[in-house]
Amino acid sequence: MSLTYTAGSLVAARGREWVVLPESAPDMLVLRPLGGSEDDIAAVFPSFEEVRPAEFAAPSPDDLGDQRAAGLLRTALRIGFRSGAGPFRSLASIAVEPRAYQLVPLLMALRQRTVRLLISDDVGIGKTVEAGLIAKELLAQGEATRLAVLCSPALAEQWQGELREKFGIDAELVLASTVSRLERNLELGQSLFDRHPFTIISTDFIKSTRHREDFVKHCPDLVIVDEAHTCVAADDPAQGGASSATNQLRYELLRKVSADADRHLLLLTATPHSGKESAFRNLLGLVRPELATLDLETPAGRAKLAEHFVARKRADVRDYLTKEDGLADDSLAERTAFPSDRWTKDEPYKLTPAYRALLDDAIAYAADRVHAAGEQGKREARIAWWSVIALLRSMVSSPAAAAQTLKTRSESATARTAQEADVLGAPVAADSAENDRLEGMDVAPGAAESEDAGARLLELAGRAEELMGPAGDAKLKALTKHLKDLIAEGYHPIVFCRYIPTADYLAAQLDGKLGKKTKIAAVTGTLSPQQRLERIEQLAAEAGDDPGVRRVLIATDCLSEGVNLQHHFDAVVHYDLAWNPTRHDQREGRVDRYGQKRDQVRVITMYGEDNGIDGKVLEVLFKKHRQIKKDLGISVSVPDETASGVTDAVVEWLLLHGRQGSQESLFEMDGHQQSFDRIEREWTSAAEREKTSRSKYAQRAIHPEEVAREVAAVRAALGGAEEVREFTLEALRDLDALVRDPRDGSGDFTAQVGGTPAGLRDALAATLGNRLVEEDREIPFRTTPAIGRGEAALVRTDPAIGAIASYVLDSALDAKALGPRPARRCGVVTTDAVSVRTTLLLVRYRFHLTLPSRSGERQVVAEDARLLAYEGLPQRARWLDDDAAAALLGARATANTHELAARKAITRALEGLPGLADHLTEYGTRLAAELDASHRRVRKANEEIVRGLKVVPQEPADVLGVYVYVPPAAPAASTVSGAEA
Repeated sequence: MSLTYTAGSLVAARGREWVVLPESAPDMLVLRPLGGSEDDIAAVFPSFEEVRPAEFAAPSPDDLGDQRAAGLLRTALRIGFRSGAGPFRSLASIAVEPRAYQLVPLLMALRQRTVRLLISDDVGIGKTVEAGLIAKELLAQGEATRLAVLCSPALAEQWQGELREKFGIDAELVLASTVSRLERNLELGQSLFDRHPFTIISTDFIKSTRHREDFVKHCPDLVIVDEAHTCVAADDPAQGGASSATNQLRYELLRKVSADADRHLLLLTATPHSGKESAFRNLLGLVRPELATLDLETPAGRAKLAEHFVARKRADVRDYLTKEDGLADDSLAERTAFPSDRWTKDEPYKLTPAYRALLDDAIAYAADRVHAAGEQGKREARIAWWSVIALLRSMVSSPAAAAQTLKTRSESATARTAQEADVLGAPVAADSAENDRLEGMDVAPGAAESEDAGARLLELAGRAEELMGPAGDAKLKALTKHLKDLIAEGYHPIVFCRYIPTADYLAAQLDGKLGKKTKIAAVTGTLSPQQRLERIEQLAAEAGDDPGVRRVLIATDCLSEGVNLQHHFDAVVHYDLAWNPTRHDQREGRVDRYGQKRDQVRVITMYGEDNGIDGKVLEVLFKKHRQIKKDLGISVSVPDETASGVTDAVVEWLLLHGRQGSQESLFEMDGHQQSFDRIEREWTSAAEREKTSRSKYAQRAIHPEEVAREVAAVRAALGGAEEVREFTLEALRDLDALVRDPRDGSGDFTAQVGGTPAGLRDALAATLGNRLVEEDREIPFRTTPAIGRGEAALVRTDPAIGAIASYVLDSALDAKALGPRPARRCGVVTTDAVSVRTTLLLVRYRFHLTLPSRSGERQVVAEDARLLAYEGLPQRARWLDDDAAAALLGARATANTHELAARKAITRALEGLPGLADHLTEYGTRLAAELDASHRRVRKANEEIVRGLKVVPQEPADVLGVYVYVPPAAPAASTVSGAEA
């Protein structure tokens, strides 16, 4: 007759010990290895296999470890946890240690039955991580089963990498380039979104009506929308005119998606308001319909919004959980190393005489062309206008871009109407602030209006080609000087250009001109998003670890969004002045963000002071943009219509008066003055509204004290990144690996594991590759979760770290294991860290959790490791608090310990364990109550979710380790080393 086992009990089967899971039935046990992960779960049939009750054996006094034994065993145990008992089910299984402020949106989410959040933290704070935390938690709790991320094509692969590397979510890319392949593998009548539970979807993909309707019909229960402000637009003329057709399509899609009241929806944007009240209201309406009409002037209205809206600047989170946040002390204070204010400088250059003559002739041609087209009709006038703008922009970019444009037919020349000419010409010639328009926008635009460029244009193109090189191109010569200065000061700059021919031209011209130790690469829209990342990583690899090598990246705006470059670069040079300051913000935001090691990012903006265009754009748009940022402390996006209004006026003036005439004040003309006064008023008004919205609707739903309490609990249960690094270093050294720690501040190190025990080598070979281990190559261990093949990340979820922890834990539990055993279950240390004999216990508790959710109750068995310590003898134990117990891990031997005394001390401690059972049970009951309170506290606003919640400790607790610390005594004749006692 088979026994019945309750969830959480221990059984022995297949030569190891297991925890019984709630999914078990009398005839089939669902088991997880003791200390194992969800991936190791197995089903065992007691009728066919031997299963017996298991008791955790007490430590043996014959197996003493050194002073580090307790710490190594504790960390090895905690690394193995994949299902913590606390309210955050997922934090034990992610490969990133979130900043404390990044837990705020997660706490907000867990207080809602259906999660609806607008996350509007500033650029570089980490909205992707915040959204990933929520997604992983909802999936872990069973509150969501499928996920879709909607984003621009340029961001899709970055999202895929972030979800996979940091959160273990393997999402399928659904792009215009992948959809055919994905659909070929579908069964008859099957939807793409049913086949693939986790998807990252390009906003281009769902422009198709068929795909859009299929997505709405089979939409996952969790949707994340990146750059959500591009999915709505102002619908009142006073604030930006009617929505664009593309924005309207997305808005209608999201309205259908958000109409399902049970669907979780996360909207991410750094610019939720941008001064456009109606667009902001439309965005809020997607979160909750009632928010669109909420009176935000009242405290009640703002309190309601605060439940769903979080918007913080860097200054709000740079120093967090301090006394200034209302906490009693700074014990949990966290400083986030954002760079300080950017060092910026505008650097002018003057054209060479030959280039000035070429530009003058090009302006004269442009003026003639616009005048002649104006007499032919509206269509011809608009085609000519966009051709002229393309010509002038490429002319001031580089001779290479100018030559290409002069020989290429204008995109707008194929238009059949004036409106169509604007649709075709504007994206190529303008600099839209909308991120999803970046793809394909770096090609050199055409200026010719027929297939065969006229003789006049070909003559200009020939002259432009003759000016290539520093002799004829003063702009290139100036750039070379600026780059040499930056390189000399230790910087790794990115040079941003407008056009592909300019980037290729600079890469060729700069090759070999910046010193032997400077590596140069170009990244443009000719490469796919994946190839761009590979090119950047290749540049970093070529630079290697030599501190004297510098990296210079030449890039177009295909990199101004979607790729985080702060780990490889720390300076930005705007070689081509964009016609919208928002584009410069986007470029600089690639390096000026969390993770940048430089305290100060350098920014150089180059402009032609005598080309008739750059000076006016800089004066009107950029200086105003900077002034608003300085006055209000925030960056306000420049509306496209504002930027294009200014640049149109500059070009009109240039065509009327020529390059020299344009040096007069553009605003002295009455018509232009009135126009620019209106633009300035609207821009300033938008900035003020944005400032007001930021302060009025600032995150107040979660108090820092609430965050501090949960941060302390998470750190107590799981430890931190530094603990994982120190454990890995010590364990590998003790296991006879050859470790090289450069101590260069990066935290990275390498190890050769050829000398380690065979069991560990086999486990590492399975995760890192057989060849790497068999040939005893150096294995890089890196502090970043973004690693290459054959590397290990110093995070608790990395398979290689898990293999090391498993080996340390298993060898500690098996006293007969051969080879080195870094951790032991017993130890005696003589140390001046204590004044009386003190015993430290490493105890593993198991809890049976009943977790209610909107999809029903879930039964979970979770584990927790705790340190308990007492002074004196077991029968008269004076128990210490948790902090004092943890502090003993840092105690170091200050004297040798007598061998007989050590054996006597540990034997007495082990014999006293039965007498401590009541206290261990009482501690487990108290811990269960604390966990119950923590779950209820985190979800306090959601009575439905906490109703039925239970946390029950499984008895008895497992005593994994016993360590005795004794104060120094007189030395004895026969001793064992203090390092081994």
